Amino acid sequence: MDVVLVQAVDKLGEPGSVVKVKTGYARNFLLPRGLAVAATPAELQRAEALKRRREAQQRQQQAAAEALKQRLEAVRLKLALTVGEDAQVFGSITAHDLAEALQRAGVAVEKHLIQLEQPLKALGVYEVPVRLHPHVTALLNLSVVKA
Repeated sequence: MDVVLVQAVDKLGEPGSVVKVKTGYARNFLLPRGLAVAATPAELQRAEALKRRREAQQRQQQAAAEALKQRLEAVRLKLALTVGEDAQVFGSITAHDLAEALQRAGVAVEKHLIQLEQPLKALGVYEVPVRLHPHVTALLNLSVVKA
């Protein structure tokens, strides 16, 4: 039986997808829960229109992410860490600190997009990836200097 998904279903598809499932699965699970509707010609047309809108929205989001990538890669951040005797570093720089520094530099990025594996606890120059879109990742240039 062909159905058009109304909501995302794990291991089956996204909203607007036309999928072939067993009749019992459709009648007993998908249709009663409102996860799918039968694939009638009218529903297929609505699904196609939804797919076109979603693709246009994805292109728009990717273009916005590309523009933000250009701005991010132009920014050179310089953050300071306190260094004691024997070159011992006190504190660290986290994704939250980077998001705040970017905010002060005029580029708003949410901290969960910053792909910092571990807090930075050493002086030096770093390139930190920032995942803006599934297909767009910017490299943020960061210098950690002595306070």
